[in-house]
Amino acid sequence: MDYVSALVPPFVMAVLFILLVRTIVKSQGGANKAKEDAAIDAVLARADAARQQS
Repeated sequence: MDYVSALVPPFVMAVLFILLVRTIVKSQGGANKAKEDAAIDAVLARADAARQQS
């Protein structure tokens, strides 16, 4: 039974890691991507305008 208790933590961590990666991949694209791109474009435009003023 010691081998079972030794294998459980790595197995649990592997499953959690796979779920995390899957969540990250699924959250990319779609409506979220358009919002994120718009936010980044706005920040870059503000930074560019501030750089041109100085």
